[in-house]
Amino acid sequence: MKKNKKQITIFEGKQIRRHWDEEKELWYFSVADVVRVLTNSVDAGAYWRKLKQRLKEEGSEVVTKCHELKFMAKDGKYYASDAADTETMFRVIQSIPSPKAEPFKLWLARVGYERVEEIEDPEKAIQRALATYLKKGYSKNWVDLRLKSIEIRKDLTNEWDERGVKTNDEFAILTDDISFAWAGLKTKEYKKHKELKKENLRDNMTNLELVLNMLAETATTEISKKRKAKTFPENRQVAREGGGIAGNARKQIEAKTGKPVISKLSFKKIQEQKKIEEK
Repeated sequence: MKKNKKQITIFEGKQIRRHWDEEKELWYFSVADVVRVLTNSVDAGAYWRKLKQRLKEEGSEVVTKCHELKFMAKDGKYYASDAADTETMFRVIQSIPSPKAEPFKLWLARVGYERVEEIEDPEKAIQRALATYLKKGYSKNWVDLRLKSIEIRKDLTNEWDERGVKTNDEFAILTDDISFAWAGLKTKEYKKHKELKKENLRDNMTNLELVLNMLAETATTEISKKRKAKTFPENRQVAREGGGIAGNARKQIEAKTGKPVISKLSFKKIQEQKKIEEK
């Protein structure tokens, strides 16, 4: 594992080592580093060992979700140390009795409360999504498209559920089939094309990419309703056909414009371009 800037994140001026798992698409953070930042402990490793023992005695599963990874130390050598993904890291933080951990705990409580509200009233989830996108700097036209794409995606997943698609792996395979059929790239390849990691692919699509993706998913839903696939292979065929309709549209647009539809631009890059143009 080579050292680079992306393997270090900064919190309150202090470094927290992290590792990106390409296969799982997850960041893993050094637990000792997070403990050091939140507790100011002179021996974060010892603090974590005691906390880990207490969590074990309490029957918490969080310890079993921590994995050993090799992180670079100050001497330039790599040593095995406990690492946790974001979800597990938040659980560890909840167990740390420190004033610095309190803002995280309050934020988690707030997020949990909002999630309960959204289950009772789904419209609140839409309102919060709209406000969040606008706050991040997305245009109103793009946000309208993005919210519509969420509705279309929901219709598609409901249809797949009706057709017997149940596991996350099956949903992912069908999504890849649609993506490859219209864009020529599977989801992970598409994200790599835009130099994304944990970011949501659709949140980094241009208006045209979003429209074509929506066409692909809408077409798949309508074909599926007509075809009523009974097996997973049949569902895959439908997904490819639906994606192919948008794929043909993409090729026609590219032939007329002479420009590729699949953009390397991410939201971050678009914002950077705007700042340069404004200067």
